[in-house]
Amino acid sequence: MNDDRRYTWWLKAISGADEVQARRFAAAIALEMGRGEVSRVVELTGMSHLTIDKGIKELKNTEKLEVPERLRSPGGGRKRIEDKDPGITADLEKIMDENTAGDNMSLVRWSNKSTYRIADELKLIGHKIDPDTVGRILKENDYSLQANIKNIEGGTSEDRDAQFRYINEKGKEFVKDGNPVISVDAKKKELIGEFKNPGRTWNRTGEAKEVNVYDFPNLGMGKATPYGISDTGKNEGMVNVGKSHDTSEFAVESIRQWWFLMGKERYPDAKELMICADGGGSNGSRNKGWKIHLQELVNQIGIPITVCHYPPGTSKWNKIEHRMFSFISMNWKGKPLISYETVVKLIASTKTRNGLTVTARMDDKEYATGIKHSDEEMAKLRIEPHPLHPKWNYTILPQKD
Repeated sequence: MNDDRRYTWWLKAISGADEVQARRFAAAIALEMGRGEVSRVVELTGMSHLTIDKGIKELKNTEKLEVPERLRSPGGGRKRIEDKDPGITADLEKIMDENTAGDNMSLVRWSNKSTYRIADELKLIGHKIDPDTVGRILKENDYSLQANIKNIEGGTSEDRDAQFRYINEKGKEFVKDGNPVISVDAKKKELIGEFKNPGRTWNRTGEAKEVNVYDFPNLGMGKATPYGISDTGKNEGMVNVGKSHDTSEFAVESIRQWWFLMGKERYPDAKELMICADGGGSNGSRNKGWKIHLQELVNQIGIPITVCHYPPGTSKWNKIEHRMFSFISMNWKGKPLISYETVVKLIASTKTRNGLTVTARMDDKEYATGIKHSDEEMAKLRIEPHPLHPKWNYTILPQKD
């Protein structure tokens, strides 16, 4: 067991101790870890420097090691800042949601902002808080300090961070003006038929659904390609379930269906639409067909579409992944996708305690692959690149008659 895990286990073991025992035990760990390690114990315990320093002084003065006759009753002492300032946790979450670091699919979130920077941002919006308290609140809300992981391909961290900040700021502008912001992506293809679906579900003993031993495609009906559109402002979305290929035409057709089935009604006064998409695949930043079909959609709906792509290798930061697709996967786990109708029904039945609702439809159209688009076709498009990363950020305007 490494030192951090050992110390964390010790501290958890005395979680029920009174405040005097707790601070003295934390102080003993700080002394064992060596000089200058009080900050590390602060991170592990959530205690303040002052509390641990007090414990160290008590341990060094052996004459005062007895437990005082009076201890504060449970709940005594200074009130927590969350009680005095109820809005601080929500504002802290907003700051962390806008942060560009971390894997949002993980149950443990992390940040590349220091507690000092976060405390400064909270002070700017009217909260009185110190960095140690920020660290304590973060730990209680499942954040932790993490090392870097090699999982990003292409582009520098500066490019990535700047692009994430740009997407956040651009999205705020759209929402403020009452215009829709959608996050789009294609979920992985699913085999349709009597195949095992990972996960478990409740059944009477002995009544588990029997499925094929082997996942050979020829034993099923085909594959389903779910393309999702998540409305980040309305906490709702739509999935277009295709039977054909995941092409740029299919991607744009899915967005078109969302607009006419949901978007147009939700945003009757919309002046423009913002799309957040991955950098590759059917909606990739270098995909000519994606832009050509988007131009057709822009001409049809009569309003500009702004597209902001996530940097290469950062698809898990796409909000649709953790705001919609993850819940769809949980909803159908352990349930064989025996037909296309089953897929649509399971997606449409996805709901969360936070109010997420999902609409699903079947797309029977056959989409051709291997279509080439010429430079002449691209030259006719009415595209305005943005100053920052123009290959990732651009606006497509309606073509003039």
